[in-house]
Amino acid sequence: MDYKDLVTLGIAFGLGLLVGLQREKSDHEMAGVRTFTLIAILGAVAGFLTRDFNNPFILPMFGIAVTALMIMANVIKLKKEPESSVGQTTEVAVLLMFAIGSYLVLGDQLIAVIVGATLAILLYIKETLHNFIDRLKEKDLAAIMTFVGISLVILPILPDETYGPFDVLNPREIWLMVTLIVGISILGYFVYKWVGKKAGMISNGILGGVISSTATTVSYSRNSKNSKTLGKVSVFVILTAVTVSIVRVIVEIGIVVPEKLPALILPFLILFVFMAVLSVILFYTISKEKNEEEMPEPKNPAQFKSAFIFGLLYGLILLAVAYTEEKFGNSGLYIVSIVGGLAKKDAITLSLAQSIKGGLETELGWRLIMTGLLANFAFKIVLAAVLGSKQLAKWLGVAMALSIIAGLLLMWLWPENWHF
Repeated sequence: MDYKDLVTLGIAFGLGLLVGLQREKSDHEMAGVRTFTLIAILGAVAGFLTRDFNNPFILPMFGIAVTALMIMANVIKLKKEPESSVGQTTEVAVLLMFAIGSYLVLGDQLIAVIVGATLAILLYIKETLHNFIDRLKEKDLAAIMTFVGISLVILPILPDETYGPFDVLNPREIWLMVTLIVGISILGYFVYKWVGKKAGMISNGILGGVISSTATTVSYSRNSKNSKTLGKVSVFVILTAVTVSIVRVIVEIGIVVPEKLPALILPFLILFVFMAVLSVILFYTISKEKNEEEMPEPKNPAQFKSAFIFGLLYGLILLAVAYTEEKFGNSGLYIVSIVGGLAKKDAITLSLAQSIKGGLETELGWRLIMTGLLANFAFKIVLAAVLGSKQLAKWLGVAMALSIIAGLLLMWLWPENWHF
């Protein structure tokens, strides 16, 4: 007896039961919990027969039989109830369930489980998904289509080779970083669309950090100048957004150079905790103040022009890092980090992470990324002072100055052997 096959049958039974429960709960007459469970087991058995008898025709014949059964069921239903509508969701789900059962035997079980679980989730969130789609505007659809074009059309056709001086410009690698940044931003944008405008101060700060901490700083600074009661609230939202942006930096480092993440992450986590404590303290100082202000709606984060400009900036920083390292040594890289942090925090983070992957020392690498991050903090102070109220500039200036001092102390005092 092959216990592995028994486990496969058990997985097929569980996936069929999971999807069938959802269909049964939706009162669907075509197929319920028993039918879906049997279909999944039938797919697994068809896979066993195909494997054991080494006959490639067994599986498609079972698939045709299942399709014929579904067609016959729909024909009978239409004859009994001519006015009834015939959908396709359950029928496609049945065929997919059969394929999943077969793939559990003949393919990768992990992929089969992921597809089965995804199918159950998609069927379960039908109403929520439809409501969300109904709320989409033309610019939201444009954001989706732009991201699809960036990630699924442009990225695959770009050459995966290095070009140019210093041999550091890889078109596919550069555009992959563009896809990453746009993907993170658009995720936050659609979470904003999901939770609505009145999400509360904490949610606004978190979403602002995921979408764009700079855009959040600009929006709330302007709002604070137009309303005398929003000064401290705006400070909290901006500070929270900037704090969350540190997590964004950590995620970017982890994606580009995951093998070095344990040696890089700890200083950023400590700075994040420090700023989170500042945010909590500020929150409790303003928690008694009532605020019904809506979060300013962010602009479409998937604009092709912005993505293209980010790609150019990322490539230029890669060249600047390579040139500075060769001509001026490590000390010159700090100037590049400061300028890059002022221009675009994500670009300098990703380019330096790529340099670490290419051989830049880890200890120097995280300090350069921290330098760019702190330069971006200073830029936020300037934005608040120029665009916001005096109250905002004072409170945010103090909070960000303390954060910059904390970051500088980490860079100066951090022992080389402190890492995960």
